[in-house]
Amino acid sequence: MAADLSQIVKAYDVRGVVPDQWDESIAELFGAAFVQVTAADAIVVGHDMRPSSPGLSGAFARGAAARGADVTLIGLCSTDQLYFASGHLGLPGAMFTASHNPAQYNGIKMCRAGAAPVGQDTGLADIRALAETWSEEGAPEPVAEPGKVTEHDTLAEYAAHLLSLVDLSAMRPLKVVVDAGNGMGGHTVPTVFEPLPVTLVPMYFELDGTFPNHEANPLDPANIVDLQARVRAEGADIGIAFDGDADRCFVVDERGEGVSPSAITALVAARELAKHPGGTVIHNLITSWSVPEVVRENGGTPVRTRVGHSFIKQEMARSGAIFGGEHSAHYYFRDFWNADTGMLAALHVLAALGTQDGPLSELVAQYDRYAGSGEINSTVSDQAASTAAVRSAFESRPDVAIDTLDGLTVSTPDWWFNLRPSNTEPLLRLNVEARDPATLAKTRDEVLSLIHTS
Repeated sequence: MAADLSQIVKAYDVRGVVPDQWDESIAELFGAAFVQVTAADAIVVGHDMRPSSPGLSGAFARGAAARGADVTLIGLCSTDQLYFASGHLGLPGAMFTASHNPAQYNGIKMCRAGAAPVGQDTGLADIRALAETWSEEGAPEPVAEPGKVTEHDTLAEYAAHLLSLVDLSAMRPLKVVVDAGNGMGGHTVPTVFEPLPVTLVPMYFELDGTFPNHEANPLDPANIVDLQARVRAEGADIGIAFDGDADRCFVVDERGEGVSPSAITALVAARELAKHPGGTVIHNLITSWSVPEVVRENGGTPVRTRVGHSFIKQEMARSGAIFGGEHSAHYYFRDFWNADTGMLAALHVLAALGTQDGPLSELVAQYDRYAGSGEINSTVSDQAASTAAVRSAFESRPDVAIDTLDGLTVSTPDWWFNLRPSNTEPLLRLNVEARDPATLAKTRDEVLSLIHTS
């Protein structure tokens, strides 16, 4: 009987519980199917610190080699380090990680050469179909000459590439607290930060895929409490938190206050536009008004997209954009093969902070101009009906603009909100922004009341 992989093959990656939903035998089929679909004669494979990651990635490599592809194993790495290897070596790649999901999960993020994304429409559906067929009929016979499997540590090359993209030569000394959440930041940060004039205060750098201290998802405020307290206790200049596979970073200022990812997007956009005048910057539709404002003020062209890294990466490639940012603390760089790297964003923030005398809170204030709600999730029985009720309550009002690029966006000169349905849960996700806190509270409460009574 064919394996049903529909529960673990998502829109952009593979993710599920090990061994209940998938195991090394399935990983081996994925490796063979990946080579078949991409027609690759060589690939690169890396993995995070989860207990199941070495076995799964090794099985994937065996499946790939059996189809004739040479496999370069780069071992323990962050997701953006795998993207670096794919771009630097010019090879399709596979990263074994479940990002910030609990310990029993694992997954695969796949890309074509040059870190080009593999999603449902760009090969992932075909990879799933082949793996399901082979699980029923048996994998095809190995080719006459299987590929070779070799090992290559790319950490030093990855660090050197990132450091070449940001001018850090004029930095003043900084005290930096980094919370790696027992994830891959504990592997990459010491090497990347080693040449910098920083006093590094490490938190939870021990690689431990059981996440003994807190979930490795810094977007949840509960998971940065330790970092906030440590920044205050140390009198540090900045705190940085990475998620489990260290492709996202979240920033805390010298007061221990979280810095909005929109403010980081605007700050990095201004710096990238100084290097690439007149460039295009991508932002999703729930980043702050401040992002397109800062882009225009710095001579760039802002382009608004749907939420989700596949849309950002597609638009980056289509428009030749120099940079892209999301509210979820994903940051994308043309100089990094259009891929996302939290580490490069962190280096930009350190450079910006370290080349002026004021504190981080003062620096980011110019990029954090409005009152924002953050994302508020509401459980509903009928997403479409609740959304329609909200729309009908607002659409006839004066000065209201409606758009449906991604969910429902309602905007006026003084506030906007976006209401998007979750693809996987019976939830509506609300984001509100306004020119002042009182207007924010009034708008937020009205929309939530409509959602809960519809």
